[in-house]
Parts: sequence; C-alpha cells; structure tokens
Amino acid sequence: MANQVNPRAFRLATVHGSDAKWFGRKDVLKKFLEQDVKLREFLLKKLKDAQVDHVDFERMNQNVTITIHSAKPGVIIGRAGAGIEDLKKQLVGEFFRGKRVTMNINVQEVSKPSLSSTIVGQQIAADIEKRMPFRRVMKQAIERVMKAGALGVRVKLGGRLNGAEIARVEALSAGTLPLQTLRSDIDFARVTARTIFGAIGIKVWINRGEIFEEKKA
Repeated sequence: MANQVNPRAFRLATVHGSDAKWFGRKDVLKKFLEQDVKLREFLLKKLKDAQVDHVDFERMNQNVTITIHSAKPGVIIGRAGAGIEDLKKQLVGEFFRGKRVTMNINVQEVSKPSLSSTIVGQQIAADIEKRMPFRRVMKQAIERVMKAGALGVRVKLGGRLNGAEIARVEALSAGTLPLQTLRSDIDFARVTARTIFGAIGIKVWINRGEIFEEKKA
C-alpha cells in the first residue's frame, strides 16, 4: 500500500521551513509542542473571518512571539490596535495564566491569497456551508488559483456532497502538480466544512512553481 505524505512536511529540508522556531530541552519539548498545536487551533478558530494562512511561533527564554499571516490583517488588528491587545489578553489568560511570559503578536498580510491553499480551502468551505453546488464552487476556486499565476491546482472533496445519502469523493484539477519533485513549491491544506448533512473534508494542492537554491537564498 502507498504511503501518503504531507507535501509540506516532505519538503521541510529543501523548500519549506518550520512554523515553530525554538529549541527546547527534553523536559519541556512535549509541553511546548502541545502548546503550539493548541495555540494554532485556537487562533484559526478565533480568527476564522480573517482568512489566516498560517501561524509562526518563536520562543526565547520567557518571550513568545506569534506571527499571524492573514489575507485580512485589518480584521485582526482592529481600530488603533485594539484587536491585537484583546487577542493578547485572551491568549495569556487561556494558555499562560500564572506564568511570567512576554508575548508579542505580529500580523503580516498575505500578498496573494489565491495562491494559499489554506485560504482557498476556507473559501470553498464557506461557499459549501452556504449550500452552493460543490462542482461550481470547485471550478470557481480552480479558476481563481490559475488566474493568480499557479502552475497547477487540485481540489478534492469528500462527504455527503449536496446532501446525498451516500458519501463519496470528488476531485478536479488543472495544470501540472509534480508531487515527487522536491524543488516544486507545493502548498497543501486540509479544511473541514460543517454542513447540516455532516462534515465535508476539503483538500487543496497548489503548485506555485519551482524554487532553486539561488531564489531560496
């Protein structure tokens, strides 16, 4: 049987870097890793309307720096930075209560949201939750991605599509998607759409071109 590997994890040593930039001893490694996972889940759920692409973490002594990459940074920042302060208080109260931690939250704008698999998956999930026909949603998403300059894209949906009695899997693709070429910048994401008929799984692959050592440097 074939083993399916996450395209981003497959390219960690060549094209992509890690979302967590910190070093921990053996006694705190599990705690920090679990905390990063819970923080990321909390932020993605809390900032659902901000179209968050990914979240980076940096730790140094008692300092924690969180960088949020979003297509709508204004939704997170709020008026005069009030949104950032409220978010910081929630995170400290939820995850660092009683600990001496200095937290910094940075927000960076995603320049091309149509080339982000996470944002494209979130848009597909929002349309499906509005009961739009799934084939039309998939075709529109593929057209947006290809117009943004992608070399290839694949969208895969699984579940009770359009309220069918039997769950099935449907997929559409365009362009080229070389999953075994390590220098190909393949962006992959899994998103779940919650409908009245149940959960629909969404997988998105986007080929953003090849990265060579000169470009990477």
